[in-house]
Amino acid sequence: MSVADTFSKIAAGIEKNAEKATSVDSVFQFDITGDGGGTWAIDLRKASSGPRVTDAASPDANVTITMAASDWTGILGGSVNPMQAFMMGKIKVSGDMGLAMKLQNVLALAAG
Repeated sequence: MSVADTFSKIAAGIEKNAEKATSVDSVFQFDITGDGGGTWAIDLRKASSGPRVTDAASPDANVTITMAASDWTGILGGSVNPMQAFMMGKIKVSGDMGLAMKLQNVLALAAG
């Protein structure tokens, strides 16, 4: 599964469960490095009327998470433990660390 595919799955999951998704009421930005990488933003603000997932940086990001494409797809595929990856320095977080801790709930939306 490509990085772009994972964000498509997240978008579909958000659409199916918008109330749970927007309970976070924040914007996450992902800077994915390496092959197939790029920058995506997930807008989970309750008042947002635009697309929830975009393939561009967001000036409104509350937290920015940077990692390699292989780690990102591994986390979503279940082969990489996000907490271990963070502790090993494979995931960099800037902004609201408390929101980063809620990321697992957001990523669970990709599973459906």
